[in-house]
Amino acid sequence: MKELYGRPIDRASLIRRVGQMSQIAGARASVLTSGAARGVEAVDVKTGTGFEFTVLPGRALDIAWASYRGTPLGYISKTGVVGPAFFAEQGATGFLRNFFAGLMTTAGLSNIGLPCEVDGVEFGLHGRISNTPAEDVAVSQHWVGDDYRISVAGTVRQASAFGECLVLRREISTSLGTDALVVRDTVENASVRPEPLALLYHCNFGYPIVSAATRLHASPGGVEPRDANAAAGISEHREFGDPQPGYVEQCFYHRPDAKDGRAYAALFNEQLGIGAYVRYRVDTLPLLVEWKMLGEQEYVVGLEPGVSLLDGRAELLRRNAAPMLAPGETRSFEVEIGALKDRAALDALL
Repeated sequence: MKELYGRPIDRASLIRRVGQMSQIAGARASVLTSGAARGVEAVDVKTGTGFEFTVLPGRALDIAWASYRGTPLGYISKTGVVGPAFFAEQGATGFLRNFFAGLMTTAGLSNIGLPCEVDGVEFGLHGRISNTPAEDVAVSQHWVGDDYRISVAGTVRQASAFGECLVLRREISTSLGTDALVVRDTVENASVRPEPLALLYHCNFGYPIVSAATRLHASPGGVEPRDANAAAGISEHREFGDPQPGYVEQCFYHRPDAKDGRAYAALFNEQLGIGAYVRYRVDTLPLLVEWKMLGEQEYVVGLEPGVSLLDGRAELLRRNAAPMLAPGETRSFEVEIGALKDRAALDALL
């Protein structure tokens, strides 16, 4: 039985009190109409606890705005939501001009990390999948016993004539009375040749979840800096200060030990007594990237489960370190993103 508004309530009790579930929880589809976001499809979801988020079918079913009881969870960059018509895969520039960040941006499917060139083909920063609209989009909201389930699902196809055909099938689900969502993805190589797979769940948290009072809590395991700049700050990788002019980003690779097949990373603001977390399956997402970016306006911390390092497709292929998908092969992934309403919720996660 779920708890709502401080009391347990079941299906029979709730439907006696409301005429339609949209009063309390559900999903509402719309289309953004202003500026560079014009034409991007969106689905607003609420669970009844104050946990709310917006899925963008027009941007690969990524997640833009998210909040908990009125407190923003994610970070929105200066670009805001930008439609895929404005995207060009140009080194790092193309991705960054469309990078709204949000609660989750998908990076991949052919490259994550550094732009590079392979066999005369250029691959931009974090690939192009986030700038591809989904097809066969379906919104579902219905009772299953005493569980009111809400989901947004669809297919995102990255394909090129004479090139790759990678198909991402995604479902984002939640339910009445919960403070979290679950992303379940399957990636299929629908071509007749092997393809490298690049996938990173770029989960981005901002103010006020991120502040000088915030600390990172993560599954036990090894942590290593991405570069020399990060190495200088590794002793403080769990701590975050105020925005700094001229701050240079730091990235750390976490290699977590699994508990029941999953690992977690959480940001908890000790002053506010709330936080947010990411929990993920480590069999297919063995690495977590911590992106610490404490610049002015670019004040964000990323907790990013992924399949590989951020060295780019060319370097990973050179080292035979790129995950590969055989023709017809599929691989499944699962990431949970949620709010932590108090210290007890954090302790339960730990």
